[in-house]
Amino acid sequence: MIKIRKELWFGFTIMALIVVPVIVLTPWTNLTNGSLGLLMLGLVVVAIMLGFPTAFTLMGMGVLFAWLYYRSVDPDLAVRQVLDLMVQRAYGVMSNDVLIAVPLFVFMGYLVERAALIEKLFKSLHLSMARVPGSLAVATIVTCAIFATATGIVGAVVTLMGLLAMPAMLRAGYNTKIAAGAITAGGCLGILIPPSVLLIVYGATAGVSVVQLYAGAFFPGIMLAGLYVGYVIVLALIKPSWMPPLPEKERFVALPAFAEALQARGRNALVGLGRALGGAPGVPSRTVLAQLFISLLPALAIIGILALFYNTATAPVQQANTAGLVQAGGDVAVDVKEETGLVGGGESTGLQEPPAEAGGDKPAEGTGLQEPPTGKVQEPVAVPAQSAAAPAVPLATAERLPVPIWYWVMFAIGAAGMALIYWLWSWQRLEIFKMLLGSFFPLAVLILSVLGSIVMGLATPTEAAAVGAFGGLWLAAAYRFIAHYRGNPGVGAVGTTVRELGTILKESSFLTAKTSAMVCWLFVGSAIFSAAFALLGGQEIIEHWVLSLGLTPLQFMILAQCIIFILGWPLEWTEIIVIFMPIFIPLLPKFGIDPLFFGLLVALNLQTAFLSPPVAMAAFYLKGVAPRHVTLNQIFLGMMPFMVIQVIALILLYMFPGIGLWLPQTLYK
Repeated sequence: MIKIRKELWFGFTIMALIVVPVIVLTPWTNLTNGSLGLLMLGLVVVAIMLGFPTAFTLMGMGVLFAWLYYRSVDPDLAVRQVLDLMVQRAYGVMSNDVLIAVPLFVFMGYLVERAALIEKLFKSLHLSMARVPGSLAVATIVTCAIFATATGIVGAVVTLMGLLAMPAMLRAGYNTKIAAGAITAGGCLGILIPPSVLLIVYGATAGVSVVQLYAGAFFPGIMLAGLYVGYVIVLALIKPSWMPPLPEKERFVALPAFAEALQARGRNALVGLGRALGGAPGVPSRTVLAQLFISLLPALAIIGILALFYNTATAPVQQANTAGLVQAGGDVAVDVKEETGLVGGGESTGLQEPPAEAGGDKPAEGTGLQEPPTGKVQEPVAVPAQSAAAPAVPLATAERLPVPIWYWVMFAIGAAGMALIYWLWSWQRLEIFKMLLGSFFPLAVLILSVLGSIVMGLATPTEAAAVGAFGGLWLAAAYRFIAHYRGNPGVGAVGTTVRELGTILKESSFLTAKTSAMVCWLFVGSAIFSAAFALLGGQEIIEHWVLSLGLTPLQFMILAQCIIFILGWPLEWTEIIVIFMPIFIPLLPKFGIDPLFFGLLVALNLQTAFLSPPVAMAAFYLKGVAPRHVTLNQIFLGMMPFMVIQVIALILLYMFPGIGLWLPQTLYK
């Protein structure tokens, strides 16, 4: 008798739950166009679960059912109309500027993955967190979060961390399920944390600004990573045998000669370096000054952040004065409508930074729900006449605002943090900090330059991704050269680096083309499928059914997220976005829900697509590189607690929408 694995039984059960209602509820004796649309939707899900390629399944189903519709209208023109539909939809995808950012971000991610700095980053984080309960698991999650901001590629993060962190945690005596759960959950943070490809795909599908999506996903991503870390620390305190602390010999960092010589002047590195400024035997003054500057970098960073927040918090409110800018000749009616293409008019590309809309179109402060538009048109504003000779005063400046209380709280936290850092600033911690500088600082500069330019409106995601890809190339070249130069100084290091860089470029280009082709074909298939679904009236049936339920916005939001959560079990996020988002998005205005906030909830929710069996691609990525004795069931069991944490994070984001909406509302109001 053939024994079927539990995962297959689960998959067959899900398919049965889809197929049986379709067979029972479909009116086979009186098939209408709407019935065909719902039948097409069910067949697509089943075909994808059976393993057929998603993009071509969508395309094939869309072509077949579109032909059935056109044949019912005019059999002679059915084939030509279907072909026209395919060409129009494919061209629409090709002309979508948003999708240009996908291959560039993917290329940047693959280059950073091969820059050989993640191993150093993991080791330095591991040493810096040695006294934290569950330090290896915590370091794994933090490394995954940092790596995710540079790549956004789940498979790359899980695979690489499986090679680095899994053996280290198993050698340290960690529970296999905890080790697997930390790697898979941390690796999936790239779905939510910018530069997430999912957010680009959602923005292109829903017509939402990718810039605002990136700004909105920043704090939810940090919140989710923080919940993961908190769970690991609490579990390590409750079950210390599952995550034993590191032995002292693994916490030890060898000190350089100058540090050995200066230890006699003080166990605190900052104190010892300060006393050595007057001169120390055997240690050059240049070395002392350089190490002192490195030691002061945390203080300089904290002071710089506090100064930036002070300037922002107390900046005077500047009011525009239009005196002298209007021609003389009586009152002039100024049309307040924005010009198409400059701010928010015309066809939205998802890349613009829309200003705050007037009236009912603006989302309520701190919430994802909004009142439906009232349809009122803003009246022209009468501007009094002004003499042509009057001087123009462009801005009326005011005094600086008083310092708010929250700034003093932040100042106290910063001062306390600085005092704690330098109280614990031993010579070994100085060396660990230098290791962090060498591994994290270049990556941080790349991340801040890419994401900062996007969020601050200095560049579009496409432009920033191009700069990031170029920076990733230089990063890979620099780290490869340094690694070879230490072992073989001279021209040989340059030649070896050039050869390796050629291999890196070849592999990264191939993987980028493969991933980008998948995304673009998915969009083509989704466009054809959506067109056929709309032609058959499937969208109207679903919309009518949802509205007939008499749901409140809260009930609709819960229903939508529950459906997406369940779909995340058998399907990947790409299929959910391209198939089901075009169904949900038209319903959002009916319930007054902000598409931006809905997108953040979807991004947080869809992490379950990589953590839930039977698909659970993160589990299969890890299984491919894990030791043989680590079973797939152990990986699945390790992921389950982190799925519960995702649900908790989803509830927190819904209860406190400001977590996701505060930054985009502050930057783009």
